[in-house]
Amino acid sequence: MNDLEKYFTENTGRLIHKWKHYFEIYDRHFSRFRGTDIHMVEFGVSQGGSLQMWKEYFGPDARIFGIDINPYCKKLEDEQIEIFIGDQEDRSFLRSLKEKIPRIDILIDDGGHTMRQQINTYEELFSYINENGVYLCEDLHTSYWPKWGGGYKKRGTFIEYSKNFIDYMNAWHSVQSGRLSVTDFTKSVHSLHYYDSILVIEKRPIEKPFDLKTGTPEIPDFHPPTSPLKSLRGRLKREIERLTRHSTGK
Repeated sequence: MNDLEKYFTENTGRLIHKWKHYFEIYDRHFSRFRGTDIHMVEFGVSQGGSLQMWKEYFGPDARIFGIDINPYCKKLEDEQIEIFIGDQEDRSFLRSLKEKIPRIDILIDDGGHTMRQQINTYEELFSYINENGVYLCEDLHTSYWPKWGGGYKKRGTFIEYSKNFIDYMNAWHSVQSGRLSVTDFTKSVHSLHYYDSILVIEKRPIEKPFDLKTGTPEIPDFHPPTSPLKSLRGRLKREIERLTRHSTGK
């Protein structure tokens, strides 16, 4: 049991509502920030219990920012804890947070869990997260729940939206196809971690990958013989290309 789960289990203060398996994930990706002057943002204040948990976990130099649409949450502010009231779906509100929060090292999206809320929050704030920071979106099971706009393989869910991140991260290897370009995402994301109901993105400045070789080869390279059918297809393809060039004069 890690310190977060221990705090949760022994909690008699403000209400905290979390899935049990989340604590291992939190500790795996957040532990390196303990004892630092981390700036954490959590969407979804609820009763304020998790903000108190983060304050205890990260230590006295941490600054914790909570975001919620419920105006009553404002009274849950405390030492090291500041709360902003606004609509997570409102892009102008999300952009305004960049003027109020000096920086973001960790962003947790535990807000309203609708598809538009999750996508808007990612699109407006991901680039503002520190270059070595962490983005975590939780309760992704709502991508499968119709009440929240979800559904299996349904277009527009956050799950389907985020599957594109895999291609973006690997864009270095697809440039020749002309269909996928290297972007700021490609240059700033070190890893994607999918868990039950959670996506974690760890940021780190990334340069174009390159391969290396060491040692001395001892045996010749082996090239498996081409199957007759594959060889025939290749010859037919080349012949069609030759005839096409001849007929067009190119």
